[in-house]
Amino acid sequence: MQFIDLQKQYQVLKQGIDRRIEKVLSVGHYIGGEEVKELSEKLASYCGTKYCLTCANGTDALTLALRCFNVSRGDAVFVPDFTFFASAETPALEGATCVFVDVDERTFNIDADKLEEAIKEVLKEGKLNPKAIITVDLFGLPANYKAIRKIAEKYNLPIIEDGAQGFGGSIDGKKACSFGDISTTSFFPAKPVGCYGDGGAVFTDNKDYYDLMCSLAVHGKGAYKYDNVRIGYNSRLDTIQAAILLEKLDAFEKYELTDRNRAAAEYTERLSKKYVAPEVPQGFESSWAQYTLILKDERERVELQKWLSERNIPSMVYYPKPMHEQSAFTGLPDRNDKLKVSSELSKKVLSIPMHPYLTADDIEKICNALLEFKDNE
Repeated sequence: MQFIDLQKQYQVLKQGIDRRIEKVLSVGHYIGGEEVKELSEKLASYCGTKYCLTCANGTDALTLALRCFNVSRGDAVFVPDFTFFASAETPALEGATCVFVDVDERTFNIDADKLEEAIKEVLKEGKLNPKAIITVDLFGLPANYKAIRKIAEKYNLPIIEDGAQGFGGSIDGKKACSFGDISTTSFFPAKPVGCYGDGGAVFTDNKDYYDLMCSLAVHGKGAYKYDNVRIGYNSRLDTIQAAILLEKLDAFEKYELTDRNRAAAEYTERLSKKYVAPEVPQGFESSWAQYTLILKDERERVELQKWLSERNIPSMVYYPKPMHEQSAFTGLPDRNDKLKVSSELSKKVLSIPMHPYLTADDIEKICNALLEFKDNE
């Protein structure tokens, strides 16, 4: 059994993926081919934004977004404490100070009330300039954008939506990667829609932001390739990866997202009486990048992982350390007493297999093992 079965997905999509790759190889346009343009247009249409620019990876996507807001030294960027390192790494690389914000204990996403508290703290101290909010659609569930947007407008802060895990999720029918002033995603292979290498994208309705990011992604180009008007990056999505993503996006829209939600619903129905299952608020839809249980404590997690491993069922811990405990952020102002939920979650969360090709037998085996563990505690 695979935690995320990319081999099974390839076997299902093999004919279409191979055909698309063969076309790229026969044409020989490996950078910026027609597939890249087609994919960008389809991604924008799917997410409901005016513009989409593909790039080399999800981390670069965040960097491109931050550059649009001139984030730099002396600025405060508000980041959820419970997330993957890139969400905080990118503003730090721009010289900004990350102000970590605790998360909701059931959705895993940034807590809007605690976000406003953190902004007020920074303003009161007067040492940093509040510059931007980075939200994260963790494990596939969009953050609480209704509440976050009110706070962002109150303090005149742009929202950068880190939708690396959230692509396909929605709130009242509005798709993830459309909630930020600039939104980003990743096409790392394990993501809800992933390529066979690295890839990413940025989304916006603002043409000025889009034009600037188009320039930054190709060495700060101006009117043409050798007209360099700013310092930029080399961050392009390869044509072969775009071709693969076109086939995968089609499958995701047609049935994979539905099948992810089917598997999650079966998990929740079977497990919620004995485990704390993920919560999806009314009106929200998750793309289920991960299905994550909350256990009693770290000891139970260790014992459960061993139990599952003995039955050849893989599991993963996302994430064993919150951002404020990462040694790379040693020296930041101490807000540890305000980050208790993140600290507790890092000790108690455990993710079980989640992908659209889980069979009924797979789910039965996983659920039976989890329930038997509880019966034997």
